[in-house]
Amino acid sequence: MTETSPIAFQTCIDDSLERRVATVGRVHPHVKVKVVDESGDVVEFGERGQVCVSGYSVMLGYWEEPEKTADAVKNGWMHTGDLGVLDEAGYLQIVGRIKDMVIRGGENLFPREIEEYLFRHPAVADVQVFGVPDRKFGEELCAWIVVKPGSEANEEEIRSFCQGQISHQKIPRYLRFVDCFPITASGKARKSEMRKAMIEELGLIEGNQT
Repeated sequence: MTETSPIAFQTCIDDSLERRVATVGRVHPHVKVKVVDESGDVVEFGERGQVCVSGYSVMLGYWEEPEKTADAVKNGWMHTGDLGVLDEAGYLQIVGRIKDMVIRGGENLFPREIEEYLFRHPAVADVQVFGVPDRKFGEELCAWIVVKPGSEANEEEIRSFCQGQISHQKIPRYLRFVDCFPITASGKARKSEMRKAMIEELGLIEGNQT
């Protein structure tokens, strides 16, 4: 991320293939890292938490935005907003973003985990999973899917693909097949726009369902 100038972790050419493709590597020299829970306490190796980075590479702050800086950098630690798992060898796996987390019926669901499973479907070229308001559960999952050229897929097929393979609460309630996603100037998918579009389509309101 830009705020860490911009690399804090890196794999090496002699790392195993699995570590090179499944992790972001180990922390750079002269840089410190910790993975913390919602209370700010460091979690055990192998447990999920927010990735925090400290060291010479961390920014001094956002230009003329002291409140935003204070929220991001606390006691010298950059709170990245990334959810990660650090193993005992020091390799970090990114498993999601805090702002993307969906709370369904009091359970935390992580879109990236569901996206990675849906990518296994042979017809799926790209997928974005996000939450939309729901009266009963607070939020429900929605998936936008781009199908590979020459392939076909429908809602029933995607749900059957998930059935028995991932927990039932992780199977998106709403599925939409689209040609492309709204993206930022840097090429990142705008989940906020997708969420807004689905709220309008389904006639939902924040914190409720009509």
